Amino acid sequence: MRLDVHQHLLGDALIAALARRTSAPSIARGEHGWMLRVAGEADSVLAFADADANARVRQLDADGIDRALILLSSALGIESLPAEQAQPLLDAYHDDLAELPSERFGGWGAVRLDAADPGDVDALLRRGLAGISLPATALATPAGLARLAPLLARIEQQEAPLFVHPGPVPAPAAADSPPWWPALTDYVAQMNAAWHAFVHAGRPSHPRLRVVFALLAGGAPLHTERLASRGGPAARAHDPRIFYDTSSYGPRTIDATVRVVGVDQLVFGSDRPVVGPVVPPPDTALGHALLSANPARLLSPTPIPA
Repeated sequence: MRLDVHQHLLGDALIAALARRTSAPSIARGEHGWMLRVAGEADSVLAFADADANARVRQLDADGIDRALILLSSALGIESLPAEQAQPLLDAYHDDLAELPSERFGGWGAVRLDAADPGDVDALLRRGLAGISLPATALATPAGLARLAPLLARIEQQEAPLFVHPGPVPAPAAADSPPWWPALTDYVAQMNAAWHAFVHAGRPSHPRLRVVFALLAGGAPLHTERLASRGGPAARAHDPRIFYDTSSYGPRTIDATVRVVGVDQLVFGSDRPVVGPVVPPPDTALGHALLSANPARLLSPTPIPA
Protein backbone atom coordinates (compact mmCIF):
# COMPACT_ATOMS: atom_id res chain seq x y z
CA MET A 1 0.00 0.00 0.00
CA ARG A 2 1.54 3.30 -1.13
CA LEU A 3 0.17 6.05 1.06
CA ASP A 4 0.11 9.84 0.96
CA VAL A 5 -0.59 10.94 4.55
CA HIS A 6 -1.31 14.62 3.79
CA GLN A 7 -3.78 15.88 1.22
CA HIS A 8 -6.57 18.45 1.30
CA LEU A 9 -9.89 18.11 -0.52
CA LEU A 10 -12.80 20.47 0.02
CA GLY A 11 -16.08 18.59 -0.35
CA ASP A 12 -19.53 19.88 -1.22
CA ALA A 13 -20.81 20.13 2.35
CA LEU A 14 -17.81 22.12 3.61
CA ILE A 15 -17.82 24.39 0.56
CA ALA A 16 -21.51 25.12 1.14
CA ALA A 17 -20.91 25.82 4.84
CA LEU A 18 -17.99 28.14 4.11
CA ALA A 19 -19.97 29.92 1.39
CA ARG A 20 -22.62 30.85 3.97
CA ARG A 21 -20.08 32.71 6.09
CA THR A 22 -19.56 36.46 5.86
CA SER A 23 -16.15 36.49 7.55
CA ALA A 24 -13.00 34.41 7.16
CA PRO A 25 -12.72 31.55 6.72
CA SER A 26 -15.12 31.73 3.80
CA ILE A 27 -15.38 30.81 0.15
CA ALA A 28 -17.10 32.23 -2.93
CA ARG A 29 -17.47 30.94 -6.44
CA GLY A 30 -15.31 32.83 -8.92
CA GLU A 31 -14.86 32.69 -12.66
CA HIS A 32 -11.87 30.37 -12.57
CA GLY A 33 -12.30 28.62 -9.24
CA TRP A 34 -13.26 29.01 -5.61
CA MET A 35 -12.05 32.23 -3.99
CA LEU A 36 -10.82 31.24 -0.55
CA ARG A 37 -10.59 33.86 2.15
CA VAL A 38 -8.40 33.08 5.17
CA ALA A 39 -7.62 35.47 8.01
CA GLY A 40 -4.10 36.87 7.92
CA GLU A 41 -3.42 35.78 4.32
CA ALA A 42 -4.06 37.04 0.83
CA ASP A 43 -7.16 35.62 -0.88
CA SER A 44 -6.36 32.58 -3.02
CA VAL A 45 -8.06 30.69 -5.84
CA LEU A 46 -8.78 26.98 -5.59
CA ALA A 47 -9.32 25.49 -9.05
CA PHE A 48 -12.65 23.72 -9.43
CA ALA A 49 -10.80 20.52 -10.38
CA ASP A 50 -8.96 20.63 -7.04
CA ALA A 51 -12.28 20.14 -5.23
CA ASP A 52 -13.29 17.23 -7.50
CA ALA A 53 -12.82 13.80 -5.90
CA ASN A 54 -12.84 12.02 -9.27
CA ALA A 55 -10.07 14.28 -10.54
CA ARG A 56 -8.11 13.59 -7.37
CA VAL A 57 -8.41 9.83 -7.93
CA ARG A 58 -6.93 10.30 -11.39
CA GLN A 59 -4.10 12.29 -9.80
CA LEU A 60 -3.48 9.48 -7.32
CA ASP A 61 -3.17 7.07 -10.23
CA ALA A 62 -0.77 9.40 -12.01
CA ASP A 63 1.33 9.72 -8.84
CA GLY A 64 1.36 5.96 -8.24
CA ILE A 65 -0.38 6.42 -4.87
CA ASP A 66 -2.85 3.79 -3.69
CA ARG A 67 -4.54 5.82 -0.98
CA ALA A 68 -4.47 9.37 0.42
CA LEU A 69 -5.41 10.65 3.86
CA ILE A 70 -7.44 13.86 3.69
CA LEU A 71 -6.77 16.54 6.25
CA LEU A 72 -8.64 19.68 7.21
CA SER A 73 -6.15 22.49 6.72
CA SER A 74 -5.73 24.03 10.16
CA ALA A 75 -4.47 27.17 8.40
CA LEU A 76 -8.16 27.93 7.67
CA GLY A 77 -8.61 28.53 11.39
CA ILE A 78 -11.79 26.46 11.68
CA GLU A 79 -10.74 24.59 14.84
CA SER A 80 -9.89 27.91 16.48
CA LEU A 81 -13.33 29.47 15.94
CA PRO A 82 -15.83 29.63 18.82
CA ALA A 83 -17.45 26.24 19.26
CA GLU A 84 -20.81 27.32 17.86
CA GLN A 85 -19.08 28.41 14.63
CA ALA A 86 -16.52 25.64 14.44
CA GLN A 87 -18.77 22.63 14.96
CA PRO A 88 -21.00 23.03 11.86
CA LEU A 89 -17.89 23.37 9.69
CA LEU A 90 -16.23 20.37 11.31
CA ASP A 91 -19.40 18.32 10.86
CA ALA A 92 -19.48 19.27 7.17
CA TYR A 93 -15.83 18.28 6.76
CA HIS A 94 -16.38 14.87 8.38
CA ASP A 95 -19.56 14.27 6.36
CA ASP A 96 -17.59 14.96 3.18
CA LEU A 97 -14.95 12.43 4.23
CA ALA A 98 -17.64 9.79 4.63
CA GLU A 99 -18.71 10.33 1.01
CA LEU A 100 -15.26 9.61 -0.45
CA PRO A 101 -14.45 6.13 -1.80
CA SER A 102 -12.80 4.40 1.16
CA GLU A 103 -10.54 2.27 -1.03
CA ARG A 104 -8.74 5.43 -2.21
CA PHE A 105 -9.20 7.87 0.66
CA GLY A 106 -9.02 7.97 4.42
CA GLY A 107 -8.99 10.96 6.69
CA TRP A 108 -7.79 12.70 9.81
CA GLY A 109 -10.40 13.85 12.31
CA ALA A 110 -10.47 17.50 13.39
CA VAL A 111 -11.76 18.85 16.70
CA ARG A 112 -12.70 22.29 17.98
CA LEU A 113 -10.31 23.92 20.42
CA ASP A 114 -12.87 26.06 22.23
CA ALA A 115 -14.61 23.72 24.69
CA ALA A 116 -12.42 20.83 23.52
CA ASP A 117 -13.94 17.50 24.51
CA PRO A 118 -11.96 14.24 24.64
CA GLY A 119 -15.22 12.48 23.77
CA ASP A 120 -14.93 14.00 20.30
CA VAL A 121 -11.79 11.93 19.79
CA ASP A 122 -13.68 8.73 20.59
CA ALA A 123 -16.55 9.63 18.26
CA LEU A 124 -14.25 10.42 15.33
CA LEU A 125 -12.12 7.31 15.72
CA ARG A 126 -15.29 5.19 15.81
CA ARG A 127 -15.96 6.55 12.32
CA GLY A 128 -12.80 4.85 11.10
CA LEU A 129 -10.59 7.91 10.79
CA ALA A 130 -6.84 7.40 10.81
CA GLY A 131 -6.14 9.74 13.71
CA ILE A 132 -6.66 13.31 14.90
CA SER A 133 -5.14 16.54 13.62
CA LEU A 134 -4.42 19.69 15.61
CA PRO A 135 -2.99 23.08 14.61
CA ALA A 136 0.62 23.79 15.48
CA THR A 137 -0.43 27.12 16.98
CA ALA A 138 -2.32 25.28 19.71
CA LEU A 139 0.71 23.14 20.60
CA ALA A 140 3.52 25.65 20.19
CA THR A 141 4.16 26.23 23.92
CA PRO A 142 4.27 24.04 27.02
CA ALA A 143 1.18 25.91 28.24
CA GLY A 144 -0.66 25.04 25.04
CA LEU A 145 0.24 21.39 25.42
CA ALA A 146 -0.96 21.45 29.02
CA ARG A 147 -4.27 23.01 28.00
CA LEU A 148 -4.88 20.27 25.43
CA ALA A 149 -3.52 17.49 27.65
CA PRO A 150 -6.95 15.79 28.00
CA LEU A 151 -7.28 15.58 24.20
CA LEU A 152 -3.72 14.35 23.76
CA ALA A 153 -4.17 11.79 26.54
CA ARG A 154 -7.31 10.44 24.89
CA ILE A 155 -5.58 10.15 21.50
CA GLU A 156 -2.74 8.31 23.22
CA GLN A 157 -5.14 6.02 25.11
CA GLN A 158 -6.91 5.17 21.86
CA GLU A 159 -3.51 4.31 20.31
CA ALA A 160 -4.20 6.70 17.44
CA PRO A 161 -1.68 9.04 15.84
CA LEU A 162 -1.72 12.84 16.02
CA PHE A 163 -1.09 15.00 12.96
CA VAL A 164 0.32 18.49 13.60
CA HIS A 165 -0.43 20.94 10.78
CA PRO A 166 0.26 24.69 10.48
CA GLY A 167 -2.50 26.73 12.07
CA PRO A 168 -3.92 30.15 11.29
CA VAL A 169 -1.61 33.10 10.80
CA PRO A 170 -1.99 35.29 13.89
CA ALA A 171 -1.74 38.65 12.10
CA PRO A 172 -1.98 39.87 8.50
CA ALA A 173 1.27 40.06 6.57
CA ALA A 174 2.55 43.48 5.59
CA ALA A 175 0.92 44.93 2.49
CA ASP A 176 4.14 44.55 0.49
CA SER A 177 4.61 40.86 1.42
CA PRO A 178 4.38 38.33 -1.44
CA PRO A 179 1.61 35.67 -1.34
CA TRP A 180 4.06 32.96 -0.27
CA TRP A 181 5.23 34.91 2.78
CA PRO A 182 3.09 33.19 5.48
CA ALA A 183 4.02 29.71 4.25
CA LEU A 184 7.74 30.46 4.53
CA THR A 185 7.65 32.40 7.79
CA ASP A 186 4.61 31.81 10.01
CA TYR A 187 4.03 28.19 9.02
CA VAL A 188 7.67 27.19 9.43
CA ALA A 189 7.97 29.01 12.75
CA GLN A 190 4.77 27.38 14.07
CA MET A 191 5.94 23.89 13.20
CA ASN A 192 9.39 24.54 14.65
CA ALA A 193 7.88 25.78 17.91
CA ALA A 194 5.39 22.91 18.13
CA TRP A 195 8.17 20.35 17.69
CA HIS A 196 10.36 21.96 20.36
CA ALA A 197 7.41 22.23 22.75
CA PHE A 198 6.54 18.58 22.19
CA VAL A 199 10.05 17.18 22.69
CA HIS A 200 10.41 19.33 25.81
CA ALA A 201 7.01 18.94 27.50
CA GLY A 202 4.78 16.76 25.36
CA ARG A 203 6.80 13.58 25.22
CA PRO A 204 7.32 13.24 29.02
CA SER A 205 3.56 13.65 29.52
CA HIS A 206 2.50 11.40 26.63
CA PRO A 207 5.22 8.76 26.29
CA ARG A 208 3.35 6.51 23.83
CA LEU A 209 1.69 9.11 21.61
CA ARG A 210 2.63 8.77 17.95
CA VAL A 211 2.95 12.17 16.29
CA VAL A 212 3.56 13.23 12.70
CA PHE A 213 4.66 16.79 12.00
CA ALA A 214 3.86 18.34 8.63
CA LEU A 215 6.57 19.92 6.48
CA LEU A 216 9.40 18.14 8.30
CA ALA A 217 8.45 20.03 11.48
CA GLY A 218 9.65 23.25 9.87
CA GLY A 219 13.18 21.86 9.81
CA ALA A 220 13.27 21.69 13.60
CA PRO A 221 15.31 18.44 13.78
CA LEU A 222 18.09 20.17 11.83
CA HIS A 223 18.62 22.39 14.87
CA THR A 224 19.41 19.58 17.32
CA GLU A 225 23.07 20.61 17.64
CA ARG A 226 21.95 24.07 18.71
CA LEU A 227 19.32 22.53 20.99
CA ALA A 228 22.00 20.40 22.65
CA SER A 229 24.32 23.39 23.06
CA ARG A 230 21.57 25.23 24.96
CA GLY A 231 20.83 22.30 27.26
CA GLY A 232 17.67 21.09 25.53
CA PRO A 233 16.50 17.48 25.02
CA ALA A 234 18.27 16.96 21.68
CA ALA A 235 18.27 13.16 22.07
CA ARG A 236 14.50 13.19 21.63
CA ALA A 237 15.03 13.99 17.96
CA HIS A 238 15.61 10.25 17.63
CA ASP A 239 12.25 9.36 19.17
CA PRO A 240 10.82 6.42 17.15
CA ARG A 241 7.26 7.65 17.77
CA ILE A 242 7.84 11.05 16.12
CA PHE A 243 7.35 11.13 12.35
CA TYR A 244 7.90 13.85 9.76
CA ASP A 245 5.91 14.31 6.58
CA THR A 246 7.83 15.58 3.57
CA SER A 247 5.22 18.06 2.29
CA SER A 248 6.69 20.90 0.20
CA TYR A 249 10.29 19.67 0.49
CA GLY A 250 12.57 17.96 -1.99
CA PRO A 251 15.63 15.69 -2.01
CA ARG A 252 18.14 18.03 -0.35
CA THR A 253 16.12 18.83 2.75
CA ILE A 254 14.78 15.28 2.99
CA ASP A 255 18.33 13.94 2.84
CA ALA A 256 19.46 16.40 5.54
CA THR A 257 16.59 15.33 7.80
CA VAL A 258 17.32 11.65 7.23
CA ARG A 259 20.89 12.28 8.38
CA VAL A 260 19.55 13.56 11.70
CA VAL A 261 16.50 11.41 12.53
CA GLY A 262 16.98 8.42 10.22
CA VAL A 263 14.92 7.33 7.25
CA ASP A 264 12.50 5.31 9.39
CA GLN A 265 10.82 8.47 10.72
CA LEU A 266 9.88 10.09 7.42
CA VAL A 267 6.53 9.62 5.65
CA PHE A 268 5.38 10.95 2.32
CA GLY A 269 2.92 13.84 2.41
CA SER A 270 2.16 15.74 -0.76
CA ASP A 271 0.01 18.64 0.53
CA ARG A 272 -2.07 18.43 -2.66
CA PRO A 273 -3.58 20.55 -4.10
CA VAL A 274 -1.47 23.26 -2.46
CA VAL A 275 1.79 21.78 -3.75
CA GLY A 276 2.60 19.55 -6.69
CA PRO A 277 5.16 17.19 -5.11
CA VAL A 278 7.87 14.97 -6.46
CA VAL A 279 6.79 11.45 -5.47
CA PRO A 280 9.72 9.17 -4.57
CA PRO A 281 9.95 6.14 -6.87
CA PRO A 282 8.27 3.28 -4.95
CA ASP A 283 10.79 0.71 -6.22
CA THR A 284 13.67 2.39 -4.35
CA ALA A 285 14.57 1.89 -0.70
CA LEU A 286 13.66 5.51 0.09
CA GLY A 287 10.38 5.28 -1.79
CA HIS A 288 9.40 2.05 -0.02
CA ALA A 289 10.21 3.60 3.35
CA LEU A 290 8.34 6.88 2.81
CA LEU A 291 5.33 5.47 0.96
CA SER A 292 4.77 2.08 2.59
CA ALA A 293 6.84 0.90 5.54
CA ASN A 294 6.89 4.08 7.62
CA PRO A 295 3.22 5.05 7.14
CA ALA A 296 2.30 1.55 8.28
CA ARG A 297 4.28 2.08 11.48
CA LEU A 298 2.77 5.53 12.00
CA LEU A 299 -0.80 4.31 11.65
CA SER A 300 -0.54 0.96 13.42
CA PRO A 301 -0.75 0.65 17.21
CA THR A 302 1.24 -2.57 16.89
CA PRO A 303 4.96 -1.95 16.41
CA ILE A 304 6.09 -2.91 12.92
CA PRO A 305 9.80 -3.48 12.28
CA ALA A 306 11.32 -0.82 10.06
